[in-house]
Amino acid sequence: MRIVSLLASATEMIAALGCLDQLVGRSHECDYPSQVTDLPLVSTVQVDIETSSAQIDAQIKALAREKQDTNALKALSIYAIDIDLLRQLQPDLIFTQTQCEVCAVSEQDVTRALAQLTGLQPRIVSLAPYRLSDIWEDLLRVGEALGRPTQARALLHSYQQRLEQLAHTTDQFSQDHGGRPRVAILEWLDPLMGAGNWTPELVACAGGEPLFGEVGLHSPWLTWEELRAADPDVLILAPCGFTLERTCRELPLLQRHPIWPTLKAVREQRVYAIDGNAYLNRSGPRLVESAELLGCTLWGEHLAISVDEQGWMHVT
Repeated sequence: MRIVSLLASATEMIAALGCLDQLVGRSHECDYPSQVTDLPLVSTVQVDIETSSAQIDAQIKALAREKQDTNALKALSIYAIDIDLLRQLQPDLIFTQTQCEVCAVSEQDVTRALAQLTGLQPRIVSLAPYRLSDIWEDLLRVGEALGRPTQARALLHSYQQRLEQLAHTTDQFSQDHGGRPRVAILEWLDPLMGAGNWTPELVACAGGEPLFGEVGLHSPWLTWEELRAADPDVLILAPCGFTLERTCRELPLLQRHPIWPTLKAVREQRVYAIDGNAYLNRSGPRLVESAELLGCTLWGEHLAISVDEQGWMHVT
């Protein structure tokens, strides 16, 4: 089978199921495991992602307005697919998603690209992750598509066991320490955005009380006044698509705001950054480690588990 993955989380599932040798093309976001970066890039991003958070947001909102003004069925056109390369690769199977036009190449993008080709009719598997249960169902669907259903069920069982163990451990911590810390995760920094979809479930597994986001719903925009009113015990910065280094470069945006020093999490030095590109915002196998990273930010050495030390840091 010849596979093209246009979704980073699908690529990680393919790798976990032992089928990387069948992958012939990837999206610009597929970067893990590292060997996939040698594969041809089938998609590129069409907005300037090297500019500021506010300018990235402005570009995407302008595209959304253009879509609304022209044709409701039109894709946002944030991503471009290399039609000629797709023809050369001759994939039997393409993985994409329907969850978010902004976050990754969508099924609309793929359908539009394939309409320009003749004689190429690959199977399209579109993942639709909104909550953890959706992600686990997607894993099973990927396993079925790859002919690895037994391996997929075994992986799912191991992931669920780890999350259950984490939840059990941190529940005991919360009882011993007078309750669960109230946690705000920022999925974008300018303007502010909370974290919805599966992230509140991860926070709960880590022993926290999630703020600003509901399970299964898209992440909400926030105002600084709403952040001040909630005054979280712990504040975690994890912008979607940003590495840890990029997030740290954006930190002055927050520190310059007059409300920033008044926040309890800032005063008590409980602000952390997590690599939002590799963890939290990527709906794949590493969400389990994402929950464990969150556990480390909330409980520190008490948790006594091994996590990627390059995936998070104490900001202040």
